Amino acid sequence: MPPHRSRRRIPEATVARLPVYLQILVDQAEAGVANISSEGLAELAGVNAAKVRKDLSYLGSYGTRGVGYEVDYLVYQIRRELGLDHDWPVVIVGAGNLGQALAGYGGFTERGFPVAGIVDIDDDKVDTVVGGARVRPLDELPQIVAARNVSIGVIATPPVAAQDAADLLVKAGVTSILNFAPVVLSVPVGITIRKVDLAVELQILSYHEQRRASAQGGQLHAVPNEPGRGVTA
Repeated sequence: MPPHRSRRRIPEATVARLPVYLQILVDQAEAGVANISSEGLAELAGVNAAKVRKDLSYLGSYGTRGVGYEVDYLVYQIRRELGLDHDWPVVIVGAGNLGQALAGYGGFTERGFPVAGIVDIDDDKVDTVVGGARVRPLDELPQIVAARNVSIGVIATPPVAAQDAADLLVKAGVTSILNFAPVVLSVPVGITIRKVDLAVELQILSYHEQRRASAQGGQLHAVPNEPGRGVTA
C-alpha cells in the first residue's frame, strides 16, 4: 500500500471535479500548453474561476499572477492527490453484457485501473475470455483479491444479485465498490461505495430536454409513457 499522506480533508464536491480538471489538463499538455489560468481551466470545465482556485488550493497550488498554473505540475499534483501515481487493480463481479464491456474497455488500464479479474456464477461464462481476462468462478473471488491486492470492486450483476456481490466483495477484503446495478446497497461502515445508474442519468437529460423545448416553445419529440410505467422511487 502507498504511504499515508497527512493532509486536510478535501470536500467530496472538489474530489468529484478533480478528475475533470485532470483530463482537461492532460489534453492541454498534449497540445503543448505550458500554463493555464484559472479562468481558462474554469471555462473548459464548465465552472467559475473562483471555484477552480478554491479547489486547487486544497492541493497547495495557488498559481502565479499573470502566469497561471504550470500544466505539467498541476497534472502531477492532481494525479498524486487522486492516488493515480500507482495502479489500482480492480475486480469485476458479473460477466454479462455490462461486465464484458467493462472488462474490454482499455481506458481502465490506461488510467491506472487494470482489471485483475472477472468472476461469475454462471458455469457457461466461466473459462471464457473477456477483454484478455479469463472469467473465473465466483468462489475464487477471495483468491483474486488477495493475489493482486485488490481494494476496488465493480458490481455488474443483475439487481437481484448485487447485494450478495457486495457482501462477497467486502468479505474478500475489498474496501471500495463501484456499483452499476440500479439498487441501493448496504455495506459496513468504512466501505466506500459509488453508484452509477444510467437510467437516472437519462432521466436528468430528459429533464433538460423538456426545459429546452419549453423555453423554445417547441414540441417534445417523446413517446407517451405506457400505463403503469414511470419513475421508480
